[in-house]
Amino acid sequence: MKFLMFLTIPLFLFANTGDKDPVVLNVGFFSGSENDALIPDGWEILRFRGLKPTEYSLTELDGRRVVKAESDGSSSGMMRRVKIDLNEYPILEWSWMVGNLIEKGDVTRKDGDDYPARIYLMFDYSLKNLSWGQRNLIRITRIVYGRVPSRAINYIYANREQPGLIRENPYTDLVTMIVVDSGEENTGQWRTYRRNILEDYRSIYGEDPPPVEAIAIMTDSDDTGESAVSWFGDIRFINN
Repeated sequence: MKFLMFLTIPLFLFANTGDKDPVVLNVGFFSGSENDALIPDGWEILRFRGLKPTEYSLTELDGRRVVKAESDGSSSGMMRRVKIDLNEYPILEWSWMVGNLIEKGDVTRKDGDDYPARIYLMFDYSLKNLSWGQRNLIRITRIVYGRVPSRAINYIYANREQPGLIRENPYTDLVTMIVVDSGEENTGQWRTYRRNILEDYRSIYGEDPPPVEAIAIMTDSDDTGESAVSWFGDIRFINN
């Protein structure tokens, strides 16, 4: 079971303002990272107990600084704790380039719960809103793994599933998976995405969202035992 644990990481946001331009919160300003940094400032590599970690590193590619993720039967995330009110900043924009598909990847199965690229949003959702069984599951899991999210949305690059597919994670119904891209034809090229997180959350859960409390990027292949490489560009929230 793969959950992302939380660390207290200082929030450092860049804002672009103007009369006509949207306000932008650059939570993943990778292109502006220092040349000698191993990972971006304010981000942390999160390991899962008993699992070989994915390797994340800042690198130069196509004339800019990006994060490279290399997974070889491994799993870990690179996370930043933030506090985002989606009523103010409902749009998430990011880019990635997937090097290869995970052939045995399958969003319906635990042994296929691997993706070459995903954006992981965790929400400040109160445990009192969950069922008794869900609360106990989280409490037990936190004893083993540490802090885990009580509600999360994953935007994933899948193997063969059609973009737009929405379904529960095979490990837990506390995480919802949304396929934003798939297929061999889109590998090896930069792809940019914009999602209205506010609308996605309302559509999935039928209620207004609590604040986002953390965001992570992830490349994992521990369930299938395969290998994957991807590159992640800047990540930002936008007010419109």
